[in-house]
Amino acid sequence: MSISAVKAFMDALDHPLKKEMEKVIEIITAASPKIESSIKWGGPSFKFKEDMATINPKIKNYVVVVFHKASLLNDDFGFLEPQTKGKAYAKFYTMADVEQHAAALTKSVKAWIKLMENQ
Repeated sequence: MSISAVKAFMDALDHPLKKEMEKVIEIITAASPKIESSIKWGGPSFKFKEDMATINPKIKNYVVVVFHKASLLNDDFGFLEPQTKGKAYAKFYTMADVEQHAAALTKSVKAWIKLMENQ
């Protein structure tokens, strides 16, 4: 699948924070042309060499981006909440949250790419 699969998924999605979710997707995919997008685990998913992050659209009161192996990044970028098994969540409650953390989100994507290129 591709960005068009994510677009089709988002076009059909009914979510109270759809605009915020679309902005998060835009930030992640704009961070690097190396990022691949698809629908996996029930939501937009992003990878470079390995799965990086997935948005869980089942949660309705905020946009959550699950960074699958965030512990490998050795940085919370000021917005990641550590979870079990090396994961971390980025939670965005409003468009202001998305805008506030846009630079850090971009930085985290670039850090993932650098990490994967060095493996």
